[in-house]
Amino acid sequence: MDYRQSGVNVEEGYRAVGKYKESAGRTVVPGVLNGLGSFAGMFSVPSGYVNPVLVSGTDGVGTKLEVAFAMQKYGTVGIDCVAMCVNDILCHGAKPLFFLDYLACGKLSAEVAAELVSGVAEGCVQSGAALLGGETAEMPGFYGEGKYDIAGFAVGIAEKERLIDGSSIAAGDVLIGLASSGIHSNGFSLVRRLIRPEEYTAPFGPSLLGDVLLEPTRIYVKPVLEWLEKFPVHGMAHITGGGFFENIPRMFKAGSLLAAQIDSGSWPVPGIFGELVKRGADADRMYHTFNMGVGFVLAVPETCASDALAFFNGAGFPAYRIGSVAERTENQPPLFFAD
Repeated sequence: MDYRQSGVNVEEGYRAVGKYKESAGRTVVPGVLNGLGSFAGMFSVPSGYVNPVLVSGTDGVGTKLEVAFAMQKYGTVGIDCVAMCVNDILCHGAKPLFFLDYLACGKLSAEVAAELVSGVAEGCVQSGAALLGGETAEMPGFYGEGKYDIAGFAVGIAEKERLIDGSSIAAGDVLIGLASSGIHSNGFSLVRRLIRPEEYTAPFGPSLLGDVLLEPTRIYVKPVLEWLEKFPVHGMAHITGGGFFENIPRMFKAGSLLAAQIDSGSWPVPGIFGELVKRGADADRMYHTFNMGVGFVLAVPETCASDALAFFNGAGFPAYRIGSVAERTENQPPLFFAD
């Protein structure tokens, strides 16, 4: 018995890597020292930094992949994979440098794998990162045929003195919310309990319901980095798993007696979230699970709030004044809603 008879098609892997190289070529940026195919990717630390700090993050796409399998549309989840990582490191003011992906499956199809990686490359282009390398693992008997998993790892850079760690946040700061593109990549274990695969092809507004679910996570890197070059930001939060209640307080320095006051009704909530509630999602827990239409939050001084709204809206990233920072006591929660 040879390796292929055990279920691993090495030649299909070679075909897949050949297709990956086409996608990775779109992402080359200054600093890349080699291409895909080496044992390791190499990237030169950019010049001009006085005290550079590398900032890293890793994440996966989760069970949103099941929607992609059912719809047989694989490219958008590659964008999700990048977005989940680069939006996280952005919270500390880091500029993404490079990205690596990990793709695992039961039986490899070079075409499907290439579509997944093409989405990764698109996410890298949107965030200005290089797709520096990755791994494709064919694992027969471990993953079911037709099933894939994808995860990634991003590395960014920031000047140490300009790192954003929440220490500058003060009562009176304004919370600016940047609109999400939909559900993003969290809460899909619940979504999949409420919406059956046979319903994915049903109309939902001008789109199919499955396409609405697959809308890729918005990448906020380029406009936020541009804003940081001009104006102060005291804290930032990426609204991922855990929704508002878990993620917005993460921008505060540990031990800080500050709270995020969220103004109810200060931004439009996409219809897909109302649809989930109609199908049985607990309305009282939605902000504990989903982004509810706000994918990224910045805490800025009151003096910059109007400029921030104008800037992000002008850049094509709908922005809303969603609340403010307030003082609290030890017994009060770090986030609350106000009517």
